[in-house]
Amino acid sequence: MIIGVGIDVAEIDRFGAALRRTPQLAERLFTGGETTLPDGEPRGIASLAARFAAKEALAKALGAPAGLRWTDAEVCAEPGGRPYLRVRGTVAARAAELGVRHWHVSLSHDAGVASAVVIAEG
Repeated sequence: MIIGVGIDVAEIDRFGAALRRTPQLAERLFTGGETTLPDGEPRGIASLAARFAAKEALAKALGAPAGLRWTDAEVCAEPGGRPYLRVRGTVAARAAELGVRHWHVSLSHDAGVASAVVIAEG
């Protein structure tokens, strides 16, 4: 059963400008695993913007309650690149409250826009 669906978009250049203007923003939004690639290289701005869109979409799928911590949701990738969500803390608590047992996430970026869809399934 679908419990919630969220979608969000982020303008890549605007998101990148916000990260350059406020360097500590990345620490508030992302875990270390989200900001670096498996080989240790920094993740690109388009990929970070898509991950930010996924976190916004996840919040919408949960009904956008106050008090969710950005770093309590982590966008990870399987070895083949397929994204998945790892949740803990405030996000896991809200998901449990709603009966969420599975997450589905899709990320994309093209033409200067990053987008994400998240489906919360019970």
